[in-house]
Amino acid sequence: MSVRAVEEVSQQVPADDFHALEGKVYRTIELYKAAREARAAAERDAHRLREQIEQREEEIDSLKKEIISLRREREEVRGRVEKMLREIDSISEETAAAV
Repeated sequence: MSVRAVEEVSQQVPADDFHALEGKVYRTIELYKAAREARAAAERDAHRLREQIEQREEEIDSLKKEIISLRREREEVRGRVEKMLREIDSISEETAAAV
């Protein structure tokens, strides 16, 4: 092998190694960018989900209050209906006794 051929081979090997290393560095950079974008997307999703949970909790609290109010109203209506039925029974008994 000539001296010139040896010099060419020795120059190509480090260049090939450098290109391989350069490729790995660029792939690592791309992986890092993708991971950073994925993290940002995950943080956005987590924030959105926290807001949705907060809204649902507010809705649940509102619905609980409404249920309590409706139950009170139902009991009030039930009491009024029972009172009317007692009065009707009383009137019916008076009418039956009078006949």
